[in-house]
Amino acid sequence: MTDELQRWFAERVQADLGIELSDAQLNQYETYYRLLVEWNEKMNLTGITERGAVYEKHFYDSLTLGVLPEAVSARSMADIGAGAGFPSIPFKIAFPQLEVTIVDSLAKRIRFLQTVVDELKLNSAVLVHGRAEDIGRLGDHRDRYDLVTARAVARLAGLNELCLPFVKSEGHFVAMKGTDHAVELEESARSIRLLNAKLRYTRSLQLPLEQSERQLIVIGKLGKTPKEYPRKAGIPLKQPLI
Repeated sequence: MTDELQRWFAERVQADLGIELSDAQLNQYETYYRLLVEWNEKMNLTGITERGAVYEKHFYDSLTLGVLPEAVSARSMADIGAGAGFPSIPFKIAFPQLEVTIVDSLAKRIRFLQTVVDELKLNSAVLVHGRAEDIGRLGDHRDRYDLVTARAVARLAGLNELCLPFVKSEGHFVAMKGTDHAVELEESARSIRLLNAKLRYTRSLQLPLEQSERQLIVIGKLGKTPKEYPRKAGIPLKQPLI
């Protein structure tokens, strides 16, 4: 049985983002919420645990990808530094046919995410433990994905070097950011160019209740990643390509 919050969530997601959710999918979000709170008592996954806030600031926020044609049409997705699974797991629930790879450097977060994937019975969801700089050099992952995402991981100039090596030619990297992204965009121009990519456009949205602003920065990949990138683990964020 769905309750008032779930009905509100389903209505807002359909009205704002054009995504229709079934009762079975709403049950998956609720199970995800329960697991998030349960595991958060043992390890630091999120500072947001109030149920309504999780639905708005984590689930709805993740699903804002649904306004992008590049995201909706993607067949494969990699989520870099996914933390507690945002945006990839909420997006995977909404688009179950999507092949999802989640990369995170912390083994205990991967254990949590494996539990989520198992309990929600998510098919074609692969969890990879490691640094993005190392995984992005492996043949199974390099220049491979239609869609690559990162949500509030780092400043864009460093983030580009972590994420763009995963994107295939003609694919897209979407950086999910808060309000002030103009300076980050300006300082990331060199990294975008060096990584054989191009800024396509940005899209602004607001969370429905809190009204805080969100930015989706869409970067297109023009061809293969130059062989010198990514640099060794730790360097892209310490010495970004500015």
